[in-house]
Amino acid sequence: MPVSLRPVRADDEAFLYELYCSTRMIDIGRAGLEPAQQAAILEMQFIGQRMQYEMDFPEADHDIILLKGQPIGRVMVHRTAEQNLGVDIALLPAHRNSGIGGMLINDLLDEARNAGKPFRIHVERLNPAVRLYMRLGFRTVGETPTHFLMEWRAAV
Repeated sequence: MPVSLRPVRADDEAFLYELYCSTRMIDIGRAGLEPAQQAAILEMQFIGQRMQYEMDFPEADHDIILLKGQPIGRVMVHRTAEQNLGVDIALLPAHRNSGIGGMLINDLLDEARNAGKPFRIHVERLNPAVRLYMRLGFRTVGETPTHFLMEWRAAV
């Protein structure tokens, strides 16, 4: 599979917004709002997420996932001496459940194993990716009302 990564650029903003919306539309759609209201909320949430990530993870690597040179997702990882934290991993709907996400996560787990660190990620409780993380050997080590903190450690 010709999947590659490249750092996010300023001209990726429209793609990142499209990707964000693709991950939130089900939740927003349940609210029964008019399309203009949905768009306003999504834009506010997108801006808020970006600002929060910039504030909390200014040193994180933020890459666009490319398939045959076309953007299909993003991966953001904050690497510290203690852990590698998956800040955000997202794919456009047409590329979910295709094996790409699992391949990328396995690459991140190999990196963590080689560095002797755990890999952690916050996952929304209702996100179908929870099942993928469980299959890959993650365990829940913390939780909030909306998210699980999941951790993977190399077998010793």
